[in-house]
Amino acid sequence: MKKFIPSQIFVEKEALNYALTYEILKKAENLNIPIIEDSFNKKTKNLSEQEFFAYSKRTIILGISKNKKLDSCKPSADFQFSLVSGCPGTCEYCYLQTKHAASPHIKIFVNINEILDNIQGYIDESKPNITTFELASTSDPISIEHLTGSVARTVEFFSKQEFGKLRLVTKFSNIDSLLNINHNKKTKIRFSINTDYIIKTYEHNTDNLQERLDAAVKILKADYDTGFIIAPIFIYDGWKKDYEDMLINLYNKLDGFSNSNLTFELIQYRFTLKSKDIILKRFPKTKLDLNEETRLKKWGPYGYYKYVYPKEISSEIKQYFYDKIKQYFPNSTIEYFT
Repeated sequence: MKKFIPSQIFVEKEALNYALTYEILKKAENLNIPIIEDSFNKKTKNLSEQEFFAYSKRTIILGISKNKKLDSCKPSADFQFSLVSGCPGTCEYCYLQTKHAASPHIKIFVNINEILDNIQGYIDESKPNITTFELASTSDPISIEHLTGSVARTVEFFSKQEFGKLRLVTKFSNIDSLLNINHNKKTKIRFSINTDYIIKTYEHNTDNLQERLDAAVKILKADYDTGFIIAPIFIYDGWKKDYEDMLINLYNKLDGFSNSNLTFELIQYRFTLKSKDIILKRFPKTKLDLNEETRLKKWGPYGYYKYVYPKEISSEIKQYFYDKIKQYFPNSTIEYFT
């Protein structure tokens, strides 16, 4: 897949005080990307919901992160932080449909040194314990790494940390800038994978499965700790065969690395009533099963109910994946199922 090139860039006033802003604007100039002087909100105020969403997904805003207090990120890591908000991918099921309902654009935080200084404080406070950080909980920074270089800088920062480790996940293959970094085994890179049917049907504007697996091989060859997130796991006609085909594809692609100490994270499909409302507005022809009557209602960590598969189906999903992953990747570790 071609690297993402935005249709326009907005620059917030505070971003003009940071060097990364000018690095990105120089790249934008070379790529003939328009720099819009008007405000984003003013530019989009008269658009319909679908028009607003489409425009936002092609838009980058350069701004700063003022968030000093980091949120927990269990079970993935101790804390999460962001270099970017949003993503050019338009996955219909994405939980960020709710979190970024009013702001689906891509915002790059240009004050990267301040962000990393804040991370350093968290690491120092927890010494001698190892503190882990998730970089891609509210975005996919790999998708625009060719414009920012921020992930590479962050990997280099963590390579020097005795008591800190970084984790990130992506649906993109834009990882070449990370291959020649002395990461010092302090960064773990995971790839979000799914069946060809799910990717083609719901994961629009992301790299296909083969591109993600090719990138995973490069990351393994560069000696990064590597894992795979199978998410979200969907139940549909033929799901077991499709997911086994996916695992066989992964096994064949990894070849000599299939016996490595890989990790898997398993997340079943869920939705909330708020996300359902937003999804139906933005994807009125979606094929997603959003029928809450057939789901189990559970209280979620963010203050609203989520709808997951009933216990018997959830148990079947878990057992199926535990059996198949151990069949094809006996040396791997399944970190969690949720």
